[in-house]
Amino acid sequence: MSQTLMLPAFAKVNLRLRVLERRDDGYHHLETIYQTISLHDTITISVVDAPHLILSGNDRSLPGDENNLIMRAAKMLQSRFETKKGALMRLDKRIPMQAGLGGGSSNAAVTLMALARLWQLNIPRAELIALGARLGADVSFFFFGGTAGAAGVGDCLQPLDEAPQKFLLVLKPNANISTAAAYKALDERSLTSQYAKTILSTSQATADSVRIDFANLTNDFEAVVFELEPEIGRARSALLKAGAEAALLAGSGAAVFGIFDSEDAQRRAIQAIELETGWRVFPCRTVGRAEYRDALRLS
Repeated sequence: MSQTLMLPAFAKVNLRLRVLERRDDGYHHLETIYQTISLHDTITISVVDAPHLILSGNDRSLPGDENNLIMRAAKMLQSRFETKKGALMRLDKRIPMQAGLGGGSSNAAVTLMALARLWQLNIPRAELIALGARLGADVSFFFFGGTAGAAGVGDCLQPLDEAPQKFLLVLKPNANISTAAAYKALDERSLTSQYAKTILSTSQATADSVRIDFANLTNDFEAVVFELEPEIGRARSALLKAGAEAALLAGSGAAVFGIFDSEDAQRRAIQAIELETGWRVFPCRTVGRAEYRDALRLS
């Protein structure tokens, strides 16, 4: 078996994101639909015959210690299975940080899958997913990819019928907002109680009962994030003005994304969009479950 793996770590968007009531543990119940997109980081991992874990990358602003989920995932796996092997890990970062695109969670899931294979740990898939969930609620989704509904804190997953292929433009404006600040603003507005009786448990949903309506994308965070950071709202408006059939905040922000039916429409929008200083644009498309599994060489 090869001692090195190079794998993509795909980003995600939330096609629906409803924030429901606060849980006893301080988190919130969510109802969401995840979708993987072709924007991705690249993780390269090589085995070493010593218990050293070294992380490097193309972005010097990224931490190389346990503040990075790649390192936390590797140390968790190494400790749990008491392996004497280590790894040289490199992250080539393309997914913007603090964007709501799940880059850190995707990195963690891919690291766990790659190291389990390289270290020949023969871990049951369910156990690997459970380890990932300890690193973050979104991590579980990146063991599956494609289109999936989720409830709880986003970790109770149900694969859904694949969304039709769409082309996207992701805009990362020159603004940031913390997830904690976004939740605090929602709680202060008491928005969660409005939806408390509409929780959709994905354990009750079926792949046939949920259809993706791209004309009615929903994200509860938009109500407060655009007020806290108006530049993010202007980015969403720019996508609609450039011809997107729909546009939405990504997660709790700060990126937004627009949906297009064709690559030509996407290309025209890139030419038409008026970027403010510091905005970054990422053309991409949706990635289905089969393509996702093939890219990660999952059986």
